[in-house]
Amino acid sequence: MAETVADTRRLITKPQNLNDAYGPPSNFLEIDVSSPQTVGVGRGRFTTYEIRVKTNLPIFKLKESTVRRRYSDFEWLRSELERESKVAVPPLPGKAFLRQLPFRGDEGIFDDNFIEERKQGLEQFINKVAGHPLAQNERCLHMFLQDEIIDKSYTPSKIRHA
Repeated sequence: MAETVADTRRLITKPQNLNDAYGPPSNFLEIDVSSPQTVGVGRGRFTTYEIRVKTNLPIFKLKESTVRRRYSDFEWLRSELERESKVAVPPLPGKAFLRQLPFRGDEGIFDDNFIEERKQGLEQFINKVAGHPLAQNERCLHMFLQDEIIDKSYTPSKIRHA
């Protein structure tokens, strides 16, 4: 019977230079939710959030973009992804119905602490969704992240790599 010997030679690797070590990552997608702004008065009052995207993923047409979105836009995106994709879509931060009751002692859904908590929850949501390879193919995600105005009458479809 022949005896087998394990090959213990090291792999030959190319030496790493400073550009390799500290250069931009090969693929990245950074999404920040920031700068909440409350606009309007009375029942027409709502808060918008700035969505800033930086990426080098070839599927995105813009490498940097900034748009403003409100909570209902996040709800629209979530429902579109649930309807059109095979992605398990994470939940959004809650609607906070109790904070909308009249005669509260605080600002309700316009309270600074609530807005900050919601902003963090929305950032977690959009980063989970946009980080999913199948979700990255959905036109609704691209519109949400990069189009100034969301065309809610769009025809759902997949994005093809450039």
